[in-house]
Amino acid sequence: MTEATRTALITGASRGIGLGIAERLARQGYSLTITARDADRLATVADSLRAAGAPDVAVTPADMADAEGVAGVLAAHAERFGAMSALVLNAGVGSAGPVAEASMRRFDKTFAVNVRAPLQLVQGALPLLRSAAAAEPARGAKVIALSSITGVYAEAGLAVYGAAKAALVSLFATLNAEESGNGVTATTIAPGYVDTDMSAWIHDRIPPQDMLTVNDVVEMVDSLLRLSSRAVVPNIVMSRAGTDGYRA
Repeated sequence: MTEATRTALITGASRGIGLGIAERLARQGYSLTITARDADRLATVADSLRAAGAPDVAVTPADMADAEGVAGVLAAHAERFGAMSALVLNAGVGSAGPVAEASMRRFDKTFAVNVRAPLQLVQGALPLLRSAAAAEPARGAKVIALSSITGVYAEAGLAVYGAAKAALVSLFATLNAEESGNGVTATTIAPGYVDTDMSAWIHDRIPPQDMLTVNDVVEMVDSLLRLSSRAVVPNIVMSRAGTDGYRA
């Protein structure tokens, strides 16, 4: 399998980190399935990805909290490409607040998007990932998900979000134990605050220039995708300069 025939499915691909990853892979000749909630924006992004070098771009709008929508994304990729070199799980939601005031409705939405959808996507994609790994055994197939530093180091006010991201780290560690022998390896990336729209709520305390850049995360994903199938990197913590390394 050459780079020109590699395929990736990227969630949350319409902006921020997901868009940055999609643009990098497009320039490398990957064919892509991109998904997010905003259909119009996805269509615009798809045009730019084709212009950047992606041979084919499948656009499948979906809400990751909707199990039927997630299933539709998987079906669209399988029908279009038949294999999957990389699954990049970037879509996520979060909220802040103390444990004593945690909303159960918000809890359910956070775990649906940040844990249930990734599990559903991994389960559905595994036959496609194994197929890609068999076609390119030295490289294998990769699953990469955006976790959070709060899923590794507890932070006051971010209990529900951190718990969901910790679950994702645990899920991927087990995925490696079960699937790395089949050439499918998984990594969670656990960054502190990244300068995206999702971090705008805390700009009054942490200005954008003090945050990690989108390109920092894109570079990490790019490096992981270049590793051989022999290498397993379970989780990578990326902390911000000027902190003690244990907080977002």
